Amino acid sequence: MWDPYATLQVDRRATQDEIKRAYRKLAKELHPDLHPNNPASARRFKDITAAYDVLSDETKRRRYDHEIKQAAAASEQRSSSRFEEGLDAFFGGRSWGYRNDGTSGGPRRRGADIYQSLTVTFVEAAQGARKRIVVNDERALDVTVPPLTTDGQSLRLKGQGGLGQNGGLNGDVFVEITVEPHPLFTTKDRDIHMELPVTVPEAVLGATVTVPTVAGLVQLKIPKGSNTGSVLRLKGRGLAGPGTVPGDQYVTLKVILPDARDPDFAALVEAWAKRHDYSVRPPHTN
Repeated sequence: MWDPYATLQVDRRATQDEIKRAYRKLAKELHPDLHPNNPASARRFKDITAAYDVLSDETKRRRYDHEIKQAAAASEQRSSSRFEEGLDAFFGGRSWGYRNDGTSGGPRRRGADIYQSLTVTFVEAAQGARKRIVVNDERALDVTVPPLTTDGQSLRLKGQGGLGQNGGLNGDVFVEITVEPHPLFTTKDRDIHMELPVTVPEAVLGATVTVPTVAGLVQLKIPKGSNTGSVLRLKGRGLAGPGTVPGDQYVTLKVILPDARDPDFAALVEAWAKRHDYSVRPPHTN
């Protein structure tokens, strides 16, 4: 049965301030503007809005709580029927997530859908991973996060939600994925981009350095005379999924000077500058 308390993840004794804070938190996480073209997030946002509409209104909340107590006190079949009829009448005929096929054995009821969130790392989302979630603080489920999973994507665990009644189907579990930003990597399509700090000797003389990728560390050759802004490509080291052509990883170099207070380096640069005409800016024109 649809439960506004469970939907907002608050206790039945929650104060109005607690209910408001819970709604604002979930609404901020699930707002459609943050998850365009995501039907699961849109449904979840509608559910929390409907739940807040009930619990933020003291009259509606008291009525809902009263119906819950009546349903618990009466026999299962009679109370559930009266409860659904009372809710339908009170909320203008809203469907509470069940289907009635008109059979004589009682209404066939589909189990409730359950919405969960799961945070994964950038690498886990890129390569795929197997994670475990706990549903309603009582049941553990393994979730297969496929390669190329994106932030805000929703995974459906069919039939793993609330139990159906009288032959009704079980509900589903919808898992919304949050991908943690990576400290080095950004993506564009299936390509990965990163900035790599290099020393002056590495840039001037060339070097082979270790570079991280989503699949592990690799060696990258820096050509002699490289400069800040030089872009090197690691072919096939971008994002890839089953049956897809992998993207590339682009490494942008950033030359880092040594400590400016180093007298030896300063003397070397000063001597070099006296012998070379070196300018990086266009001449000023009137």
